[in-house]
Amino acid sequence: MLFTANLLNLFDHTIGKAEIEVAEKRIISIKIIGAEEPELPYIMPGFVDAHVHIESSMLTPAQFARLAVVHGTVATVSDPHEIGNVLGVAGVEYMIEDSKRVPFKFCFGAPSCVPATTFETAGAVISVKDVRRLLAMKEIGYLAEMMNFPGVLHEDPDVMMKIRLAQAFNKPVDGHAPGLRGADAQKYIEAGITTDHECFTYDEALDKLQLGLDYILIREGSAAKNFEALIPLIADFPNRLMFCSDDKHPDNLVEGHINQLVKRALAKGYPLFSVLRAACLNPVLHYRLNVGLLREGDPADFILVNNLQDFDILETYIEGEKVSQNGSSNIPDLRSPLVNQFDCKLLQATDLRIEATSSSLTLNVIEALDGQLITNLLEVPALIQDGLIVSDTARDILKIVVVNRYHPAPIAVGFIKNIGLQDGAIASSVAHDSHNIIAVGCDDESLVQAINLVIEAQGGVSAVSPKAGAAHLLPLPIAGLMSDVDGYKVAEQYTQIDFFVKSQLGSKLNSPFMTLSFMGLLVIPSLKMSDLGLFDGQSFSFTKLYF
Repeated sequence: MLFTANLLNLFDHTIGKAEIEVAEKRIISIKIIGAEEPELPYIMPGFVDAHVHIESSMLTPAQFARLAVVHGTVATVSDPHEIGNVLGVAGVEYMIEDSKRVPFKFCFGAPSCVPATTFETAGAVISVKDVRRLLAMKEIGYLAEMMNFPGVLHEDPDVMMKIRLAQAFNKPVDGHAPGLRGADAQKYIEAGITTDHECFTYDEALDKLQLGLDYILIREGSAAKNFEALIPLIADFPNRLMFCSDDKHPDNLVEGHINQLVKRALAKGYPLFSVLRAACLNPVLHYRLNVGLLREGDPADFILVNNLQDFDILETYIEGEKVSQNGSSNIPDLRSPLVNQFDCKLLQATDLRIEATSSSLTLNVIEALDGQLITNLLEVPALIQDGLIVSDTARDILKIVVVNRYHPAPIAVGFIKNIGLQDGAIASSVAHDSHNIIAVGCDDESLVQAINLVIEAQGGVSAVSPKAGAAHLLPLPIAGLMSDVDGYKVAEQYTQIDFFVKSQLGSKLNSPFMTLSFMGLLVIPSLKMSDLGLFDGQSFSFTKLYF
């Protein structure tokens, strides 16, 4: 194949009309034959998502790839710790095998924190021995995000051994340290951590870069959105930034991927080659990805765009194969085997009751923040009716429930603000990182209905409305995290249930289900909900529901 287009050279920052010859999956030759001709398409390396949990798209790797290539993405740096928390090493191997069925470049990590903490119930443990076995695999390119930063700071033997193993295999170590600054951040970095995707302020990211962290990842996912805060860093640190989505729901993936961040950065006036370095080059260099960068001898991985203003993706190629054209994917719609772990009985409304110990109580309440994974802790007077502490829709203080899905156990109940429901309830078996069932609702009957829909399906997201007499369910039969059907259909189903939650139930959140899923993520402060109870992420200990 011979391509004539304007070549964007990311190494010498030039643009010129070129002839690129492709044969046997590689770039055979590149000839610059003249100056840039704007009427021609532009050819450049494909985009790389530098940190993503494929499972959060609710799609298998094969289906994720099918949607992503349309937006010019040719590779991902993928942390499979979501399915790892459910199925252990077998879950990681499932993701690897599924990914091999499609023309896309997945670099998987060895999960470093399964379970994420000892303060919740997960479905599996990935031990030091398991990490060693995973790191020895060619498909595993790095040690995935070290969320246990207290373990690094206190030199926990298992934590330090996992880092040393990655270094012994000459594979990078990803970080995860929201809010860590100063001497603690320096110790964390010096332990061998190379990246962080959890910075939510410019100052925090700048601090970590100045302390020697290799790369800051600018994240823009379905719930956590840090692009606006962090993109100014590209002016001074283009060699030390990458773009990532971290967690992206299927409806958002249909709309766009890393290409959206490129367009936004260029619209703000940042230099073209600085932006493309973050989107294309830096992840390939840091993770040593087998992804072509449009050099002779490289794998033929590249994209064609219409111009440098609109940046519309015309075609995407991976190893010389055209995988998308003009917004349509050429990757086939493949089914995947069903794997799961679910042992949970149906609930009754009485299971969720909280008896008040006095007529006047103050609740410790989670305050969810739209667009952020962090939360605040609020102290709020409880609404007590008939001797029970109940949801208070007038003040948007709703009951939040976490149900152990791996074995019968007591149910954890707390309260949360800013979900915004005025009717009914929502529930999900996607609850980072242990993926127990998490639900929020206006009344116990609605909560139980939503939770039981998920239990009956052995995984999924649900929403119920007593006022409308309606209930919606998106089944997720693969580990309670992913669907086995066409990714575009999953996106359509998710769009419908998301619209229902916003229009019928009243949530004002940008992504209600994604926000809900992070209310169980104990490693990000300040207050979260475990299946074992209310958890204070500042003190890293359980706290009381009321006083």
